Amino acid sequence: MNSELLKRIVRAIGDGSQRDLELLAEKVVESERRVGHNKLASQLESILEKSQSAKKRHAPLIDSERGMKQLPLSKRHGELLATVIPHDALEHHMVLPAPVEERFARIEREYAARERLGVYGLKNRKTILLYGPPGCGKSLGAKRLAWNTGLQLIKVRFDALLSSYFGESAANLRNVFDMAKERPCVLLLDECDFIARSRTTRNDIGEASRIVNSLLQLMEEYEAPGLLVATTNLESSLDDALFRRFDEVLQVPLPGRNEIDKLLRMTLSAVTLANKISWKRVIDQLVGSSAAMTVKAAQDAAKAAVLSGEKVVTEALLLNAVKELKRIDSEGILK
Repeated sequence: MNSELLKRIVRAIGDGSQRDLELLAEKVVESERRVGHNKLASQLESILEKSQSAKKRHAPLIDSERGMKQLPLSKRHGELLATVIPHDALEHHMVLPAPVEERFARIEREYAARERLGVYGLKNRKTILLYGPPGCGKSLGAKRLAWNTGLQLIKVRFDALLSSYFGESAANLRNVFDMAKERPCVLLLDECDFIARSRTTRNDIGEASRIVNSLLQLMEEYEAPGLLVATTNLESSLDDALFRRFDEVLQVPLPGRNEIDKLLRMTLSAVTLANKISWKRVIDQLVGSSAAMTVKAAQDAAKAAVLSGEKVVTEALLLNAVKELKRIDSEGILK
């Protein structure tokens, strides 16, 4: 087996890509048959076919029946309190300033070394709060952590969790945390200010206060094997006591000039670019915009190039895309 094939196999194992491993296994079979190792090739082929056949037989039970049974249900209506985000939906490529990237990487390194840390009585960072303006990549950060740790991403459904009945929301929340103890995952409380607004707010009601207190207690006792990631746009509205419960409070900022440049080039990497593009001029127009808007502007320009028949992204197309998005954003349509 050649060295390049070995590297690709190890890389696929590191990425956790089962499909890539299957394709590479087929290439190994072809490679062995090509050099005359027909008996070995046939044995490997037989092993691969049996594995794929078993996977097909058991996949429905694993993915639907067992997975659904493990998810908690609301007490009153029997609704799912959380949803599983499929692995292939985990976008995980982020463009961040170096200090922010390092803090994300530290969380991932600590999770990978959690047993080694435990030998010295140390614990990895388990509870993470990501905050910043809309579109900066907070939810993407949760997906990135799930991808790089190999954990399943489970998102809490606040619409099913919150109830107007006395004590029911807190009970639903506890069910979700109990599930996380038994099912290693990245538990995502997306836009957690939905339930964790400061108890000092003038519109506070008894049930809201009870669920905040319940969340504080659950986080104080949090010993689940995975990670808890909460995101918010409005960090100033969160209870101070809740802030103190997180092991890591991480601001995901708007992209700077360097990050905008990288986002544009990464998004446009699959299309042809005009020779004369003033990237500085395009970046100037995007300074202060979110990562989501930057990516969308590049995508819109690329689609316009394809639809025009020219198939070349020009500076004019990029500037027009940015102008259109800014107009929509100013009207309060784009969030």
